[in-house]
Amino acid sequence: MTIQLNNALLIIIEILYLLTVASIVVVVISENRNPIKTVAWILAVVFLPFIGIIWYAFFGQDATKKQVISRRMYSKLKKRPLDGMETVVEHTFPEGYANLINLLQNMDYTPLLGGNDVKLFTCGEEKFQHLFADIEKAEKHIHIEYYVLLDDELGLRLQQALISKAREGVEIRVIYDSFGSRKVKKKFFEDFRKAGIETEPFLKLNLSAFTSRLNYRTHRKIVVIDGRIGYVGGMNIADRYLKGFHWGCWRDTHARIEGKGVQGLQSVFLIDWYFVSQTLITSRDYFPILGNDGGCPMQIVNSGPLSGVNEISHGIMQAIYDARESIFIQTPYFLPPEAMADALQAAAIRGVDVRVMMSKRSDVPLVQKASNSYIRDMLRAGVKVYMYHKGFLHSKMMVFDGSLTLVGSANFDSRSFEQNFEVEAFIYDKKLGMRADSIFVEDQRFSELVSMREWSKRPVSKRFVESLMRLFAPLM
Repeated sequence: MTIQLNNALLIIIEILYLLTVASIVVVVISENRNPIKTVAWILAVVFLPFIGIIWYAFFGQDATKKQVISRRMYSKLKKRPLDGMETVVEHTFPEGYANLINLLQNMDYTPLLGGNDVKLFTCGEEKFQHLFADIEKAEKHIHIEYYVLLDDELGLRLQQALISKAREGVEIRVIYDSFGSRKVKKKFFEDFRKAGIETEPFLKLNLSAFTSRLNYRTHRKIVVIDGRIGYVGGMNIADRYLKGFHWGCWRDTHARIEGKGVQGLQSVFLIDWYFVSQTLITSRDYFPILGNDGGCPMQIVNSGPLSGVNEISHGIMQAIYDARESIFIQTPYFLPPEAMADALQAAAIRGVDVRVMMSKRSDVPLVQKASNSYIRDMLRAGVKVYMYHKGFLHSKMMVFDGSLTLVGSANFDSRSFEQNFEVEAFIYDKKLGMRADSIFVEDQRFSELVSMREWSKRPVSKRFVESLMRLFAPLM
């Protein structure tokens, strides 16, 4: 009798499981997603028993249809902060970028902002030295948004610096991602609030909203001080950005901006502040009239699942199409959408010097395996691939023709282009482009140039696993 009951129970479980799988497949197909992503989800739920269903529950649902914020309100917020600002649009920029500038401007109200001075940092010590000095000089307000804001030594140092400024009467607002900062003790953020610092999590995770919100995170790293100084790039607030790992350094890129480009960062932050607090801030006090601080015109491009278009990926695609001499890309994860991978290969075939640099060792091994599956096709097309071996390369920097530099938070993968909330500075300046080129070339000293001959000698089993992981690349 007991055996019969157990068998009956197993049959019921199997039927329920199959019905669940079938339901997910129907939902995924009916959502009219990218066909490649649709197939990837179907493969995941069908061939990864139970794991695929859990994965879909956490990362597969489309929360944009739940209207975290309406696209109409998003559009209104995007335009409002810069409407009426006495922003001088700089029309002097390197030749060949009119199509890109118009694309970004028409696609999501991203004006070209001139008169900027930009400094690039390639190590955490230099970036944080400047950041803390700028915080110390703040007079009116400080806005901070990070994917990771830990309560370690660096995080506590930042906390004390901000609390000190709050006591002086400086307005301070902090946004942290509740998933990226999930290991932080509640007391850390409560201490911010007790000091009068407005502190909010981005899409706060709770049991009822966990599966619908986990998939959409703010991956941005933004600091705006007095509306005059801004920071954007790949560095979060955590000790590893200073100390690295036991097996190597943490190599990253970040930018400090003075000039009208800061207004773009301010606009992005205030939109996110509305998301997290439902408080609309558009006062002119946060957009001071700025002079000419330098010769770098730029566009601050933000993207996420709410706008309806993939602004950053469209901008990158246009830059690849327009490139005539060189394309240098640094990224921790190389999982390009197929169209972007094809565009890079086509650029190399037509004679553009295309170079891609990624880490030889990654902090996410499965993503590393999927990334490796793209290398063979890149090499065949003439793309030069470098494996950085000094430590972990977390830099998200791209340089086109030595005159267009992209610095921001977006990785070279579908998650950054389609699901995360990201921000990227498109900077049109030959002097800065030369500086970015030199950074890439310097990092080549600590990298191995991959050869087709050696790459093809790797074990078949290893290549098969990489190809298998590539099937799930759109979901990573």
